[in-house]
Amino acid sequence: MTIELTQSPAAALRELIGGRVHLPGDPGYDAARLPWNVAVDQRPAAVAFPRTAAEVSTVVRVAAESGLRVAPQSTGHNAGPLAARGLDDVVIVRTSEMGTAIADPARGIVRVEGGAVWEPAVDAAAAHGRAVLHGSSPDVGIAGYSLGGGIGWYARKLGLATNSLTAVELVIADGTLVRADATTNPELFWAVRGGGGSFGVVTALEFRMYDIETAYAGILMWDLARIEPVLREWAAWAPGAPDEVTTSFRALRMPPMPELPDFLRGRQVVVIDGAVLGSDERGRELLAGLRALRPELDTFARVPAKSLVRLHMDPEGGAPFVSDSAMLDSFPEAALDAFLAEVGPDASTSLLMAELRQLGGALGRPHEGGGVLSHLDAAFVAFAGAIAATPDMGAQGHVDATRFTAALAPFANGRQYLNFAENPVDPRAAYAEGVWTQLKGIRSAVDPHGMFAANHPVPRLWEDGRPTA
Repeated sequence: MTIELTQSPAAALRELIGGRVHLPGDPGYDAARLPWNVAVDQRPAAVAFPRTAAEVSTVVRVAAESGLRVAPQSTGHNAGPLAARGLDDVVIVRTSEMGTAIADPARGIVRVEGGAVWEPAVDAAAAHGRAVLHGSSPDVGIAGYSLGGGIGWYARKLGLATNSLTAVELVIADGTLVRADATTNPELFWAVRGGGGSFGVVTALEFRMYDIETAYAGILMWDLARIEPVLREWAAWAPGAPDEVTTSFRALRMPPMPELPDFLRGRQVVVIDGAVLGSDERGRELLAGLRALRPELDTFARVPAKSLVRLHMDPEGGAPFVSDSAMLDSFPEAALDAFLAEVGPDASTSLLMAELRQLGGALGRPHEGGGVLSHLDAAFVAFAGAIAATPDMGAQGHVDATRFTAALAPFANGRQYLNFAENPVDPRAAYAEGVWTQLKGIRSAVDPHGMFAANHPVPRLWEDGRPTA
């Protein structure tokens, strides 16, 4: 009797790019496939670690010849929707070894490779007394963050980070490296600024620096028992606040972990953090109503802009996490009651955090010359998450996170901010009416055979585009 062994389609990739390709069964495969959110069990056909744009092109071409698709990934912060759709025929192109960041003060930009995270880009700009529109964590991938929108500490003054991109270089489905900017491939440039990872593998980005050397920034903190008056004050103030201030509001239930700072370890607290692009006097004026509630901790002061990359105290280096999110048009008394019922001091919940991001200002206005996601049409983004150290913890955390967003559903507008959507959603909900067909057309032009798999995919013209999982 003869037994025929069928070779994996991914076997053709094994010796590419110096052997930096891992297939199931290889010693390095399990480590290679881990995303930042280690609660996500992604099992692709292969994981490749290119170091240059030319190596990305090689992987894309050989994957296509082998009948495989490609998913770009730098850190894997938002890997859940990608894994949920199935990765049996997908090569993850992990760009984490392409991480340089160089400031060009003469042009007023920072140029980064496709796998760069925020901290080196922040440092590069700060060396010239400038800032970039980074997010709330130093180790988030710039490409995924920027192609999905990007809400940072200067957002209500300067808008979404995606609209500060000046150029994107990416490998498209035929393996060609192309540049997209305002004059070269302008349609593609429009689509990637908010359209996500469906158009190719990003190998480089260029984005504006701003003349921000310092900011009036910090945190205010109260015990969770004080949440009602604090939330009431912040929710009334936030929608009409001037553009120069951007804040977030969080209810936190912190575990007694030794790596946490003393003031947070094992505590249940309310935290408002943020930044003011203005004088100290202006900052004190804007925060006066919140300070009148006598926080137990107040760190707002003049600080170097580069320090804001860690202001939010996001975990670094990977963590198991489950979450859910919603975009809210308003936050009336009934919304406040629903928030308190789910995460107030009397609530029984596994949620580590429940957050409201302050939108409005420049975030709420169409950005002239911006991409497909030029602004966010909402007053707040609500986001809740829980630690998922075990499957049971993950299941309970998911229940509690979705219960939180369901409680706020009467105040939601049905839109999605995809950078916070860590479960499969209908990606059409992220965009204004009338642009979805344009996005599909551009995807069809650069990826006619559906080579690229993305967290929140833009389909080709002849595809439905609804979530499959």
